[in-house]
Amino acid sequence: MRNGLVLFSSDRGITPAALALAAEERGFDTIYVPEHTHIPVRRDAAHPTGGESLPDDRYTRTLDPWISLATAAAVTSRIRLSTAVALPVESDPITLAKQIATLDHLSGGRVSIGAGFGWNTDELEDHHVPPGKRRTVLKEYVEAMRSLWTDEEASYDGEFVSFGPSWAYPKPVQQHIPLVIGAGAGPKTFAWIAAHADGWMTTPIEQDISAKCASLRTAWAEAGRDGEPQIHVLIASKPSPEDLAGWAEAGATDLIWGVPDKSEDEVMAYLDRLADRIGLTAGVGTTAGSVA
Repeated sequence: MRNGLVLFSSDRGITPAALALAAEERGFDTIYVPEHTHIPVRRDAAHPTGGESLPDDRYTRTLDPWISLATAAAVTSRIRLSTAVALPVESDPITLAKQIATLDHLSGGRVSIGAGFGWNTDELEDHHVPPGKRRTVLKEYVEAMRSLWTDEEASYDGEFVSFGPSWAYPKPVQQHIPLVIGAGAGPKTFAWIAAHADGWMTTPIEQDISAKCASLRTAWAEAGRDGEPQIHVLIASKPSPEDLAGWAEAGATDLIWGVPDKSEDEVMAYLDRLADRIGLTAGVGTTAGSVA
């Protein structure tokens, strides 16, 4: 399993660039950052944990993910650049496709996307995304962006995205930019993933992950997909060796370890402890050992 780091990036604490460089030096494989364009003061949408209020104020202070990852790309050469999670439907799809293609081009093909449907329906509504259609909107965005990334003359005609034959360069270095969906497990989510994405990212409150991985693979096979889905496990608490072994057996491909948004010195010390605990070899960035 690959090992990644997620930083709930904000306008305080360690920067994404500093974290990415430190992570690459210690052998981590991926850096992830989140996205919220803004947080409406109105609180009609419940947080995924079930709370009526947000867990902390970082939601109101998040940095733009693509600019953050661009700064990380500029100081690194190997580590992959991803999101946990981005909200594509809150951007213009043509502009977003250009941003992601440019980042993949300038980073030498290191981009992957962790995307969500958007739990904060208050936020979605300010972007004129009907909450009940958010899965359809994301499907159209993904299809339209893939056309812009791969077709000589791209075009798309949908309910929420429509543009005529167009040229769009640069094309990404990767022939296919991986897309995993971060959302609560269930038949509807897994059917969407099997039809449109490359894998699943667990939520922080997910339980019984191994059984849910099996359900995803069933949906994957029923959709006629070849190969296996990617499974990114977002670690919410210190896992036991049994947890890690179970996730590996269930087909998890990536582990995502949280990083505190604290000072650079504090984060560096945390990374040293984490890298040692999971058996990483500095500068290698391959598979990890077991947690002691």
